[in-house]
Amino acid sequence: MKTPSVVLLILVLLYINPSTEWPTHTVCKEDNLEIYYKSCDPQQDFAFSIDHCSDITTHTFNIRAAAVLRHSIKELYVKLDMIINGKTVLTYSETLCGPGHVKLVFCGMKKGEHFYYEGPVTLGLKEIPQGDYTLSAKLTNEDHVTVACADFTVKNYLDY
Repeated sequence: MKTPSVVLLILVLLYINPSTEWPTHTVCKEDNLEIYYKSCDPQQDFAFSIDHCSDITTHTFNIRAAAVLRHSIKELYVKLDMIINGKTVLTYSETLCGPGHVKLVFCGMKKGEHFYYEGPVTLGLKEIPQGDYTLSAKLTNEDHVTVACADFTVKNYLDY
């Protein structure tokens, strides 16, 4: 390669503005219920799926989630915000891993390990709120570092 071509290639690579947004993934789209998610962590996307949208309204449904951990998990906290028209209308937080809490399969995992969970989840919901809204989910560890985060868009037109 000639010197001007090499310099031009290096300049192009240095000045390309890489997108920090991850694509929007479809969790499910059935009848009157649609759920999408996008990672809000600029450094990492992750995989998440459920078997059927209709299963969410039952007490227990199966999910699959996978990621490579960028941070170790001794303690893990989840914070969920329900956002409608840009305003937080409901907040929920819970400790998932930590002293005195039930051990989950991913508690104690180290940075760089591949996290994979496939199994049942119980939300304790009798129905999914109707309408269009965002659920913002953030998992942080004992150092208050983000382990994973995502914004879920829910479009529910089911009439219970």
